[in-house]
Amino acid sequence: MGIDFFAKAESPNQISCLDSVFRMRSLMARVVLIRHGDDPDDDRVVTYFRSRGLEPEIRKPFKGEALGEVDGSVIGSVVYGGPFNVFEEEKHPFLYDENRWIEQCIRRDVPLLGICQGGQSIAHVLGAPVGPKPSEPHEFGYYEIKPTEKGRSYFPETLTVAQAHFHEFQIPHGADNLASSEIFRQQAFKYGNQTFGFQFHAEVTPRCFRRWQDNDWAAYGKPGAQTRAEQDVLMARHDHRQHVWFMGFLDKLFGKAVKEAVGT
Repeated sequence: MGIDFFAKAESPNQISCLDSVFRMRSLMARVVLIRHGDDPDDDRVVTYFRSRGLEPEIRKPFKGEALGEVDGSVIGSVVYGGPFNVFEEEKHPFLYDENRWIEQCIRRDVPLLGICQGGQSIAHVLGAPVGPKPSEPHEFGYYEIKPTEKGRSYFPETLTVAQAHFHEFQIPHGADNLASSEIFRQQAFKYGNQTFGFQFHAEVTPRCFRRWQDNDWAAYGKPGAQTRAEQDVLMARHDHRQHVWFMGFLDKLFGKAVKEAVGT
């Protein structure tokens, strides 16, 4: 089916055929989201792909769901945060499957984003240390990050983002450190052309974060953690800007592949 067919499609039959081609193309294309919990799929990553006409495939290896191979149908992947230590593969064998998936995405140059635990997993696969700082400070709330020199093409001069962690990744050999906060100097990295690791949670909406506030693991009282009142104030002040930035970032990373998949 060549370019001339698309350019000259005028009859109802031809238009219907085009619609079928685009639907088949979007059905064949897979964006795989690897999750580590049972929260509703109302985060910004899911919203982004659905708004572009592509239904993401959500997989939960921690529940025994196999990931399979990163074949030609996979046009992007996001590895989410979670409660698991990425260096405890023997305790959590599903992490071996996730590591293999990450390796294949990197090798095939598939757009890949790791968030919090997911970013730590990418760093771990690439040989970088992951774990808590000696005094175990936490970031739980909304914290300002600033770009490094190499991060200026991805981040504004300052951005306040949602956080929920006390482990951190070091920057893998060959990767670029893109952003830092006052407590954790490694907040984002880029490896190669299309692999990114974030320590923060820009995907989290206020609704998502409020669920975290009510969770048993909420780190209130830990060193560095904000109070709920502080979080509520900062959420109201900064979430919209976080949303706008993150949607733009997702479009830079995944937009071209998604447009090709859905035919827009």
